[in-house]
Amino acid sequence: MERSEAVYLTPEGIERLKKELDELVNVRRPALAERLRKAIQQGDLSENADYIAAKEEQGFLEGRIQEIEALLRNAVVIEEEAPTGEVRLGSRVTVVEDGEEGPETFRLVGPAEADPSNGRISYESPLGQALLGHRVGDVVTVEAPAGVLRFRILKVE
Repeated sequence: MERSEAVYLTPEGIERLKKELDELVNVRRPALAERLRKAIQQGDLSENADYIAAKEEQGFLEGRIQEIEALLRNAVVIEEEAPTGEVRLGSRVTVVEDGEEGPETFRLVGPAEADPSNGRISYESPLGQALLGHRVGDVVTVEAPAGVLRFRILKVE
């Protein structure tokens, strides 16, 4: 029996996954099937590099399709709610790190959507955990490999 855990996703994240799934199932899978068919027609599969590469790619493709289907099956939508002033899942939080000049803005999302380089951090990350439940003006500390980092919350949306 498959154990399912809630996967927290924004509406945009769900839409991105649905588009990726559609591309994989309706474009890439048929193209790969055609590639495999042509490779099989070449004969001797044991020394057919095209066939071997296509089978490998097929494994990755089917694995990604299964992964996306599981994410969508267990998705819990992060709803946009009226601002409470408190950092929660889905919040956009602007912080400034002690010793840094400019502020940074992050959106707290589920691990499946985390992309720190694009300002999307997981609520399970050390910074995400530290921010949850805090308000503007609060200072939070994060244990990092480089030592303890301190962040002041400037804005919560």
